[in-house]
Amino acid sequence: MPVKSIIIILIIGILLSLASSLFFLFKDRGEGKRTVYGLGIRVTLAILLIILVAYGLSTGELGNSYIASESL
Repeated sequence: MPVKSIIIILIIGILLSLASSLFFLFKDRGEGKRTVYGLGIRVTLAILLIILVAYGLSTGELGNSYIASESL
């Protein structure tokens, strides 16, 4: 379960970074660097998310629980 919890935290962090970058884009009117820093944080969190999903799939903590019907 800890992998799923960390994935949810990372997704929330990505959304918060996106919202803060949008806010600073409008507030600074494109003059400041806070929007670029927000992009860097968002890219870093996305890379961590991809690594964590790959780890979860390789260890079996994340997987598909779909059971196919044999009548098809």
